[in-house]
Amino acid sequence: MNATNTNCIFAISHFENAKRKMLNWANRFGIFCFLDNHRYQTNYHSVECLLAVGNKNCLTANAGNALNDLQNFLNEKPRWLFGHLGYDLKKEIEDIVSAHADKHKFPDVFFFEPAIIIKLSENKMEIEVENEVEAKKVFSEIMDTGHGELEKNSHLQIRQRVSKQEYISTIEQLKKHILRGDCYEINYCMEFFAEKAVVDPLAVYQKLSSSSPNPFSALYKLEDKWLICASPERFLKKEGNKILSQPIKGTSSRFLKDDNKDKKSKEELFASEKDRSENVMVVDLVRNDLARVCKEGTVKVDELFGIYSFPQVHQMISTVSGELKEKISFTDIIRATFPMGSMTGAPKRRVMELIDQYERSGRGIFSGAVGYITSEGNFDFNVVIRSIMYNTSEKYLSFMAGSGITFYSDAEKEYEECLLKAEAMRAAVSANKF
Repeated sequence: MNATNTNCIFAISHFENAKRKMLNWANRFGIFCFLDNHRYQTNYHSVECLLAVGNKNCLTANAGNALNDLQNFLNEKPRWLFGHLGYDLKKEIEDIVSAHADKHKFPDVFFFEPAIIIKLSENKMEIEVENEVEAKKVFSEIMDTGHGELEKNSHLQIRQRVSKQEYISTIEQLKKHILRGDCYEINYCMEFFAEKAVVDPLAVYQKLSSSSPNPFSALYKLEDKWLICASPERFLKKEGNKILSQPIKGTSSRFLKDDNKDKKSKEELFASEKDRSENVMVVDLVRNDLARVCKEGTVKVDELFGIYSFPQVHQMISTVSGELKEKISFTDIIRATFPMGSMTGAPKRRVMELIDQYERSGRGIFSGAVGYITSEGNFDFNVVIRSIMYNTSEKYLSFMAGSGITFYSDAEKEYEECLLKAEAMRAAVSANKF
């Protein structure tokens, strides 16, 4: 809590109703960040719903001197900050320049100090604001907010930036790089997009959340730029001197109407040599990254090959943790770990060069991270995947999907995995199927 602010707690009678009212109320602000756990209870659970609105102060920066600027901004005073790190920070960290522009135009770094912070749990709403009178006013405004008439989406024609034939050809090229020893595993993504798109971001978020309620979801508004995110993956969490990362590598389909088939899919994922090899590679990469900022001997694998079930897919998730060295700053940690290994591959620098060579779209905020930093210096950030990016000024909407490519990858199966991951996002914005 900010030293000058007041925390007030109000009882609520209906959690989902309060959540919808919060979002409709937040939409009046030019900047807000809503983080939603969707009631997933894990050993590392932080808070159910967290909403930051209003902009008391902010930092906008693009790669070059962005991390120094961010650290100076953090050093000004203890306070809550919300925002994002874009994938193109790699220009600054690894000196790799992207060939493709981000059509959504998110800055590489943006953090804001909110005027109001709201934590929502099953039966209470906690509002942090300047004083008790203001807190009561905010609560009253939220409770008086109607559900609102959600706008209908325009007819969207979702197109693929890469055809199936081009995709398969690219995978074969990447496998040649692996055979030559350029890399071991690479995360290759393709873009699905719509131009002249007019959608209601709140309606899209609600639809995506209904079909794909994942534990690191976010609705993030930065003036005319929107991120509608249903991420299942945590990038980094810091609490005290402990830091942990939970990379995902390994995916299989859900069969919600057939328990036996669904169980078999889950068991096959756990036993898959291909998925295990991918997961081990990213775990080793994360261990090496964390070792750069953690005390010697403290980096450990808390869980290897954990299988977790989400509405669309089963995922293989591992957890890696460590104890931070003394006097390690937030940006020291980011320089050591970003971009995350699950969205790049190994070795990280070389695969980022290959990603820029073979992908057809700028990633922008995609495969970056959204989250918060507390006034005590703790933080929690997701991995921006399973996400729709939308620029209302440009009327440009897109989402990306990818998978980890190894020498043993079957290009046809990898293509189908991308379509599987993209399906919930497509369904949230369009009735047309791929």
